[in-house]
Amino acid sequence: MIEHRFDAEVWVAQNGSWRFVTLPFDLSDEIDDHAPDAKVGFGSVRVEATIGSTTWSTSVFPDRRAESFVLPLKAAVRRAEGIGDGERVTVTLRTA
Repeated sequence: MIEHRFDAEVWVAQNGSWRFVTLPFDLSDEIDDHAPDAKVGFGSVRVEATIGSTTWSTSVFPDRRAESFVLPLKAAVRRAEGIGDGERVTVTLRTA
């Protein structure tokens, strides 16, 4: 697995129910270049993510508006780490 670490701001989807962070452009490009065969539904790529002491398996999804991949932050992760909307978080992302 390849490990990447970055800081990003938590943002709220238009419908208000999902929270995401946007991956840095260079990381998104790297994932896009190295994972063409690993893509599954909607162009997503499976990853393992860690914020604080919480690690979970999920996928990153391409976002046309951001021109990057985005990482969804499920409620259980936000609660466990005390993450609020608009906060900056440090994410460790592992890709195959």
